[in-house]
Amino acid sequence: MLDKAQLNSILFLDIETVPEYPTYSEMPERFRLLWDKKSARLNAPGQEPQTPEELFPRSGIYAEFGKVVCVSVGIVVDGSIRLKSFYGDDEYALLSGFAELLSQRYSGPDHHLCAHNGKEFDFPYLCRRMLINSIRLPSALNIAGKKPWEINHYDTMELWKFGDYKSYTTLELLAAVFDIPTPKDDIAGSEVHSVYWELRDLKRIVTYCQKDVVTIIQLFRRYLGMELIPEPRINYPSVE
Repeated sequence: MLDKAQLNSILFLDIETVPEYPTYSEMPERFRLLWDKKSARLNAPGQEPQTPEELFPRSGIYAEFGKVVCVSVGIVVDGSIRLKSFYGDDEYALLSGFAELLSQRYSGPDHHLCAHNGKEFDFPYLCRRMLINSIRLPSALNIAGKKPWEINHYDTMELWKFGDYKSYTTLELLAAVFDIPTPKDDIAGSEVHSVYWELRDLKRIVTYCQKDVVTIIQLFRRYLGMELIPEPRINYPSVE
């Protein structure tokens, strides 16, 4: 599959998500009761159970309880990486902007999307939140009724599995294995909730998201047996 990959036709992406509400107590009662049921299944057997409130920061990874605060995308053009981010407190606005990009520029049969664990997380999460926000799914994400070979999605974690369905390998670990600079030099995914809701520092989250996209591109190049793109040829946009 990768021997036919054309880097200039792939849109690499990563998303950052947070709980839709700042704290457990601020959730509407209907959702709080539903989170109580959901979180009860998250406690590991044999360990001290955590309360729904203690587990609340994890609610951001579920599209029914979370929201997208950043979508960063990257392309490879003439040996350089170009990045763009859709971010903000207004989820409808950022998802609409991202959907418009896909519809206008990445809807052809030769276009592909690529993310790390994208098939399990990024792609379905984006679809669910777009539907919740009454945004029409762009064709690049609308996979209903398509045959597997008609879905133009790459997943750098799936590609690393080689059919090993029990394997989960983080982007950070693969970056280390392939000697790619780590994207986790400021915050980790588990800290995005507090950085957004407590520190109110969306800029840090966007920068973190963009670094993940760069790492995904570099990892994909390693899969193809290509050299890494040097840092001076990575164009980070300013984040305001």
